[in-house]
Amino acid sequence: MLGVLGLLGVAVVVTALVVVVPRLTSSDPEVDPVAQDAQPPVLLVPGYGGGTDSLQPLADALRRAGRDVTIVELAGDGTGDLNVQAGVLQDAVRRVAGASGSVDLVGYSAGGVTVRLWMREYDGGSVARRIVTLGSPHHGTDLASLATDLAPDECPEACRQLANDSDLLRSLDDGDETPPGPSWVSIWTDDDQVSTPPDTAQLDGALDVEVQGVCPRHHVTHGELPADPVVVAMVLDQLRRTPVRTPPASVCAQGT
Repeated sequence: MLGVLGLLGVAVVVTALVVVVPRLTSSDPEVDPVAQDAQPPVLLVPGYGGGTDSLQPLADALRRAGRDVTIVELAGDGTGDLNVQAGVLQDAVRRVAGASGSVDLVGYSAGGVTVRLWMREYDGGSVARRIVTLGSPHHGTDLASLATDLAPDECPEACRQLANDSDLLRSLDDGDETPPGPSWVSIWTDDDQVSTPPDTAQLDGALDVEVQGVCPRHHVTHGELPADPVVVAMVLDQLRRTPVRTPPASVCAQGT
């Protein structure tokens, strides 16, 4: 699967930005939402394979902005059961949440699915202030489905879980895709050839940000998302004290 998911390319397609008003408050009596003007520690969750190097530019930018940042180290080689990775994330949340008991989370690629699993399994609605996903295959990816069909021996458990209509994703997407508590944001690129089709990253109830909907001339592949200056600027904008919003066009200047 590493070989399959490592095949990155550029599809030059410009589409309109689709914006869904994100959930900002919770009517669930069991959820005590984190104050949206807080600035808690930030956890960055890697994608399939668990590589952390690609997240370093984003971590550096957040630290320059004064944020406390931790890149989560996934279990094993990062290709195992995503439910196990959600448990690893819970351990990280407990370590870094501190006195406030809250965190911001950014999940890259499969890391976004891991964050959603954590949110469901560990009652994250009163812990997560903001959840941002980058190019995450929330509804599966054709590449994982292809690997499952054509090379099942080369498709570990996480690979199978990311296939279209997998049991895990069917369960996760059944009902409320963005449970109450945090503000949800999904950032994705129409140039994505790993999370395919690219709009698999859309989440009902989230602020949905297609990079090209904000910056039509900007091209960024799946693997470039965490380090791309425009995307980094978009993430920083979503993690401020102010409410989440469609990124301003000024972020596009970061790509020039």
